[in-house]
Order: sequence, then C-alpha cells, then structure tokens
Amino acid sequence: GDNTGPASFILRRDAPQGLPTRGLRGHGRLRAPCAVRLRHTAGMLDPLAAPAPPPGWMPVALAHASRLVNHGPTVLVTTRHGAQRNVMAAAWSMPVEFTPPRIAVVVDKTTHTRTLLEASGHFALCLPPAALADLTWRVGQDSGRDVDKFARHALAWHDGPVLGLPLIDGCVAAMELRRLPEPHAEAAYDTVFGEVVWAGADPRVFAQGRWSFHDGNADLHTLHHLGGGTFAVPSRTVQGR
Repeated sequence: GDNTGPASFILRRDAPQGLPTRGLRGHGRLRAPCAVRLRHTAGMLDPLAAPAPPPGWMPVALAHASRLVNHGPTVLVTTRHGAQRNVMAAAWSMPVEFTPPRIAVVVDKTTHTRTLLEASGHFALCLPPAALADLTWRVGQDSGRDVDKFARHALAWHDGPVLGLPLIDGCVAAMELRRLPEPHAEAAYDTVFGEVVWAGADPRVFAQGRWSFHDGNADLHTLHHLGGGTFAVPSRTVQGR
C-alpha cells in the first residue's frame, strides 16, 4: 500500500485472552496481541522507590509536550498512591491545550488505574515502542486490584523527577501529569484531563521538539492501536510544503 499513513506494518498474534475494560478502547476485551518479541529489562521491583528518570532520556520542553501524543500513540498509563502502583494500556489520548500543556486520556471508571489516579491526583503517560508491543498487550491481561503488574511482568522502571510516578524502562517518551478534575467528562465519558509538569524522550527518536521516524530506528517507533489487538507503527514522515 501507500506510505502516506502511519501504518507501515501490522503486528499481531492470535491468543485466547485479551485486554479487559476500555484501556485499549473498545467495549469488551481486546484480543490477539502483537507478534513483536518483548524486550525489556527485568528487575527493580522492590521497594516502590526507585532512582531518577531512565538513562539516555532528555527533557522535553513543556511547550513541545503536546507533540509527544499529537500523532495518537498507544500509551501506558501509570499511577501510584501510597504503597500501591499500577499500569494499564490506553489507545485514546490527545492534547487539548498547548500552554499550559494539557492532555486528555480515556480511563474507564471501573479500572484500578482510575481509582489510584483519582486518589493521588497524578498520573503518567509512557509511550511504548514496537519493541514493547508484547508488554503493551500483557499489562491488560490482569487487574491491578488482583496482582502487582510491575512484579508479574518483571517491569523495570524509574521514578519520575517531579511527581515520582513510575516511568517504564524501554519506552521512548513519557510525561508526568497533575489531574485536572472535570467531574462531568470523567463521569459521562471516562475522559480524564491532566496538566503536564514534566516530559522527556529518547533523543534517538524525538529531538528538538520533533519526532524522527526512519528505518534506522524502527524498534523505537510508537505503537498505534487499530483494534482487535492489531497495532501499526509509523513508517516514515512526509514534509508538507
């Protein structure tokens, strides 16, 4: 097909289980995870406190934070309240304001992530690349009410520098946000709003306020959920003139 859209290839594998709730948005369960092999560092499970942000990342100016999700990537939403922590996958997120940078993300009210988010008033969005496609699917297999997903999936992570939220190692970008309470939107549409207080990214794929997708960094391309457990990744960028 043509290369004008974001999908250059499709990643999937048939499986009997799926993502519960509307994390990767859609009613019911998301089935068929993707086939890219999971590559992430095991360990760093206890205690809850962990060192500073992932090595190799560079801070992203808040003026450019909205660009991290402007192209609609699947995100891992992490939360932390007291001794509890959780992570879930979400397909629906978007910028809603440039200055200050504000983001909207759909988090179903029945999820443990939503419970912790509302209790703490904070959440983080981490952007997994193609190399973490399996992980993105797997964290939706369980409920954080029943299991510590960080331990079950051997997640490596670092504390965010401002709010101390878990930032998942292997992701290519992340942001920490303070919740902006919007009771009607949260109750009626499961849409949570947050203001970005810190953002960072892997300079191999995001630098000077821009994404750079090319064949040489294909493993770092962001994931985009197409439905039914199928993900697309950006193949290249096209410059309008």
